[in-house]
Order: sequence, then structure tokens, then C-alpha cells
Amino acid sequence: MTTTEPTPQPASSADDTALANALANEHAAIYSYGLVSAHSVPDNNWLVTECLVEHRQCREECIATLRGRSVTAPVAAAGYKVPFPVSTPADAIKLALQVETDTAACWRAVAEQADSADDRRFAVRMLTESAIRAARWRVAGDITPASVAFPGGTEKA
Repeated sequence: MTTTEPTPQPASSADDTALANALANEHAAIYSYGLVSAHSVPDNNWLVTECLVEHRQCREECIATLRGRSVTAPVAAAGYKVPFPVSTPADAIKLALQVETDTAACWRAVAEQADSADDRRFAVRMLTESAIRAARWRVAGDITPASVAFPGGTEKA
């Protein structure tokens, strides 16, 4: 997702910068799920709600971690640009998949860049959760295969 403003302040370490970037992405994900919710079929309401709750929990954990390090956490922008118009249930599923793909890429970057074992564990947990959410959206959209070999990356199996 592309933000219109504000952008994260540079952090003091690679760990903090990667976490701040992932947090900024979580803000965008939460915003995007509002659009997903508005255009999803009722049978997918449970999935939208579950994803939104998980992204909010992740956001709160990121903020707490950054604040614990005296790093200013990036705040959510007033709005975000989505990569395509969303006006149908199929578009909603496509956007949810894009959100989870972007989220997985951010958490993979944290796992790759973090020096702290705690940050790597957190990033791997968030990457795993993103992969699970993406698989659930693929199932909801009758998209096969339901999972990808390397979530957050461009590698092919």
C-alpha cells in the first residue's frame, strides 16, 4: 500500500528501521481491511474480522516494542492509496491477498535484517500469520494453490 503521509522517521538501528517499516505497513493493512469489509460477501465477515483483529494486535505489539526502545513509532496516515479499484467481492479478496502479500514481505524483511533474536522470533511469527491469512483468503476465493512456498519473497518453489 502506498501512503499519502506521514512517513516513518529514520530509526537508530536496522532492527528499529525494519520494525518501523513493518508497523507502517500494518497501519496500511488495517485501513485496507475497511475496504475489504465494505465489499466482502457476508460469508467472509468472520475472516475480515479475524484479520483485522490480528493486524491490530500486531500493530500494538510493534508500537510497544518501539516505544520500549525510545523509538518514535510511525503513526497512521490519514489515507492510503490502494493498487486497484475495489468494488466487488472478488476485488475485496484480491485486495486482502495483496495486503497479506505486502505484510509478509515486510515481516520477512524484519526477520532478515534483525540482529535481535526477539525481533527475529516476532517477525517469523508475524510472517507465519500473514501466510495463514493469505491461504484463508485464497480458499475463500477458490484460488489454488492455497499457499505459496516462500511467503514474503519472490522465489518460486
